[in-house]
Amino acid sequence: MRPGPDPDTLAWASTAVRRFAAATNLLVAARRFRIVGGDPRDVAALHGLLRGLGARPAADHEPIDQLWCLGAPEDATPVIEREADRPRGATLVVVDAGRHLPAVDEDAFGPVTSVRPGVLGVPALSDDVFLVSTGREPEDAPAAEDRLRWARRSMPVSRAVAAELRDGGLLRGTRVGVALFLEPKTAVLSLLLRDAGAEVVVYAHADETDDAVASALRSAGLTVHASSTATTAEQKALALAMLDTRPHILLDDGSHLIRLAHQERPDLLPTMLGAAEETTSGLRPLRVMASRGELGIPVVAVNDARTKTFFDNRYGTGQSTVFATLDLVDGLASGTHRVVPGGAAVVAGFGHVGEGVALVLDALGFRVTVADTDPVRALQALVAGYAVAPLTDAVQDADLVVSATGVRDTIDLDVLRACADGAVVAVAGGVDQEVAIDDAMAAGAVRTTIGRKVERFAWPDGHGVLVLDDGGCINITAAEGNPIEIMDLSFAAQLGAVRMLLEHGDELDRAVVPIDPAVDEATARAALAAFGSRAVPPVRSSADPADREPDVRTRRFGDPT
Repeated sequence: MRPGPDPDTLAWASTAVRRFAAATNLLVAARRFRIVGGDPRDVAALHGLLRGLGARPAADHEPIDQLWCLGAPEDATPVIEREADRPRGATLVVVDAGRHLPAVDEDAFGPVTSVRPGVLGVPALSDDVFLVSTGREPEDAPAAEDRLRWARRSMPVSRAVAAELRDGGLLRGTRVGVALFLEPKTAVLSLLLRDAGAEVVVYAHADETDDAVASALRSAGLTVHASSTATTAEQKALALAMLDTRPHILLDDGSHLIRLAHQERPDLLPTMLGAAEETTSGLRPLRVMASRGELGIPVVAVNDARTKTFFDNRYGTGQSTVFATLDLVDGLASGTHRVVPGGAAVVAGFGHVGEGVALVLDALGFRVTVADTDPVRALQALVAGYAVAPLTDAVQDADLVVSATGVRDTIDLDVLRACADGAVVAVAGGVDQEVAIDDAMAAGAVRTTIGRKVERFAWPDGHGVLVLDDGGCINITAAEGNPIEIMDLSFAAQLGAVRMLLEHGDELDRAVVPIDPAVDEATARAALAAFGSRAVPPVRSSADPADREPDVRTRRFGDPT
């Protein structure tokens, strides 16, 4: 067996890829890459990490999406100039990942411009070529308008679906309430709906509000009910104010606004066409309400769209959760935690989110153990190559624990007490008290802030664990959410749900209803094209043999008589 990279090289490669993602909010998986220059050991480590995350090396004849530069600037310059000759709209991100010295001479291509914090444009080369340096600390400037423009350029599928809605005039006179994590991609969705003819009103929870983005939407003329400093009571008032605009359609995350409408504004329900919900944890209570006959509107299960669950949950949440977690850990003082390159990690839950989290942790060199109470999912994890153990046993030697269930008390008091001293606990997706914070405090834990969005919970015996951001959804509350291309798929499905409600809302049952399979197919075809694939599946005609009713008689033993 060939040895893997040494810990220092592994840590460098991990940091480089995470800084690329933090600067761009772009996806690693599915992108074609090439590496130029550099020490062969560094090249091998970076190549292995990118491949493990789902990227693929471009063939000689293929255009590339990402050019990773590791050597001297004179190695990179001719390749950048050659690759800059590309069709309009085909984005190239040049990543200066020089380990010790810059690998790209930014002055060699003429004046550069800031496109968004951490990303430079090179207009003398092309409007579609951008430079990112992983040697710089990630910038934290708001620059909301720039971030919105950057997100919009990488959301071609949502733009195409919104254009169809606009051209069909379906949204004229329709008020749409958007109750999603308020960051650049959601802002683009809101503006696309506005441009397609809808009146759009926006709400977001305090810990899911980027105030600079909220301000940008207000400047664009949208009504926004959100503030990152709102108390719980103020958040409820903001949510009710949004509902009091009487939206015809509600796009929700966690179904909090849908449930609030049923609890406090039941008179609104008869005037609504319906809602769309994009999370597993949000659909669970809605299905209970439907089973009791208490759901007063149709709710399209956007979460169950294949182009959402297979990509957003797995690749999007996997990348963004693990990267955000490790970025926070990197900011802690040495000796305050156990997390090290090549260390041990536990993933609680092996649904689509857990699969994605485990995949990314494994690619980054962690030894991954999966805990799932469902024996079939546990078996899936075992066959996928991960160790499997009960959660309380698994966490005893773990450096990092990630909950990926969306179920309250997954990391309960017994699990917290079983964690190794100094272990880091984070939540992917999630619901309130997925980490049993209240029970920990009731059991005598003392919480101390030790870093940005990191607290140590210590018990009187001295044992303590580090919990990230009060057990909140860490990729949202501490970072910019899922990669842009992934949310482009999810928001295209949201727009497909809007079309369903506009065209058939009066006919749909007051229940959780599946999304039209045609939405998945259209979204996937558009995404394949956007990713540069020529393997766009053709639309089958009704005469296609696959659509014919099969002959139920067996011919294995000769023609039936």
